[in-house]
Amino acid sequence: MSQQLGVLSALDLAKTQWYHFTAIIIAGMGFFTDAYDLFCISIVTKLLGRIYYHIQNSPRPGSLPPNVAAAVNGVALCGTLAGQLFFGWLGDKLGRKRVYGITLILMVLCSIASGLSFSHSPKAVISTLCFFRFWLGFGIGGDYPLSATIMSEYANKKTRGAFIAAVFAMQGFGILVGGIVALVVSTAFNNRFPAPPYSENPSRPTIPEADYVWRIVLMFGAIPAGITYYWRMKMPETARYTALVAQNAKQAAADMSKVLQVHLEAEEEKPTTESNQNPNRFGLFSKKFAKRHGLHLLGTTTTWFLLDIAFYSQNLFQKDIFTAIEWLPPAATMSELEECFKIARAQTLIALCGTVPGYWFTVVFIDYIGRFVIQLMGFIMMTIFMFALAFPYNHWKEKPHRIGFVVMYSLTFFFANFGPNSTTFIVPAEIFPARLRSTCHGISAAAGKAGAIVGAFGFLYAAQSKDPAMTEPGYPTGIGVKNALIVLGCINFLGALFTLLVPESKGKSLEELTGENQGDDNGIGTSPV
Repeated sequence: MSQQLGVLSALDLAKTQWYHFTAIIIAGMGFFTDAYDLFCISIVTKLLGRIYYHIQNSPRPGSLPPNVAAAVNGVALCGTLAGQLFFGWLGDKLGRKRVYGITLILMVLCSIASGLSFSHSPKAVISTLCFFRFWLGFGIGGDYPLSATIMSEYANKKTRGAFIAAVFAMQGFGILVGGIVALVVSTAFNNRFPAPPYSENPSRPTIPEADYVWRIVLMFGAIPAGITYYWRMKMPETARYTALVAQNAKQAAADMSKVLQVHLEAEEEKPTTESNQNPNRFGLFSKKFAKRHGLHLLGTTTTWFLLDIAFYSQNLFQKDIFTAIEWLPPAATMSELEECFKIARAQTLIALCGTVPGYWFTVVFIDYIGRFVIQLMGFIMMTIFMFALAFPYNHWKEKPHRIGFVVMYSLTFFFANFGPNSTTFIVPAEIFPARLRSTCHGISAAAGKAGAIVGAFGFLYAAQSKDPAMTEPGYPTGIGVKNALIVLGCINFLGALFTLLVPESKGKSLEELTGENQGDDNGIGTSPV
């Protein structure tokens, strides 16, 4: 045990160096792809409706039926949930490195396959699109626990929070680039194949070239993931997994000496016997785990679940909210590619002004003010801004005040990312034992994706107008955008309450937090803060 702790102590005290930044880029590029693939679908769903569900001479352009829209938006989230549980468990069983490449291959292949959905009939295209997006989500799901665990186990304790946050912050660039790619592709096609607004000729079918636009946007996500595959395969196994789980401190020292500019030495470990076995090696379903980490796991799962209901609702249905406040023109006044362009422009603006800055504020401040404060503050500010948007909703709908609505809406994204969207990813990678770290992170992330599924499917119906004449074709009446925003505000407030179960991990080594540096039952215990 002393040999293991010597290696890990050297890692905790190692200076920040080039390999740390290399690891951020390698792991972060996976998250860039994750966010790009999960959120770019919201830009092209309107275009899919126009292409495959066009009704000749209808007063409105074609739109996806409710069940199809729910499937297209939500199927990748279902795959992500399954992938987080499976690959989280597998990462603890086989090691982080062995599983890391599998998730990337899945993401590359399924990104390409999503854009090559077979046939031209609506049923065939949507079915194959949903099939490949499920498996794309499965690969994305694996990236959550593995990237977080790998970065936390590579980092030193002084800057660990910033390093894990920087990996997750690449998600913001993925969302931003998704909007930019859609802007560029739709502009290029619109210039080459111009079409009149729908209202001028409702009998006109969607131009056939528009079918290439959504396919190119979806397939682009394979490029950044494919570029980083070689470097992922060159990464050694993390020292903490090798030393604490594989029980080979000598190999851990050798691996880290190759990539970090530190001299690490460890003698060969003696075989562990029943008499000297570490009493802290309890299982996930043991009473000792429930006593020591049960409240922590409850805290990480509930806060991530509640956050993602709000976060994914906001992200996936920005276009619907912008249409409701008439920031986006009515669909019938635009051509298919013009509508795609304006949706992408709106989402890019929100990402640039609110989403991306929020992530990097977390990177800068997390190791100074701590995870707990950032998460609590984020939930509270999201609650305030949601209520500020919802209660005077009719005021914001008036034309002179729409820019104010967009600014307030951007601030909810800012405090989501300079808040719980970052910290719910970081904390589960720090507070659980090495042999269960990837599994517990996967469980926490899967709870988040369950919330995302609730948000994706629930908000789709809930945000429909209470006036039957104002609902989209095929949808029942809902509670309206105003009441949906009030519900999301209440959910954020619940998130603030459950944050009280999450411990502060700032400035402590992983072994201090989990009790793996001790032979008794000490550690972070069950104190929530």
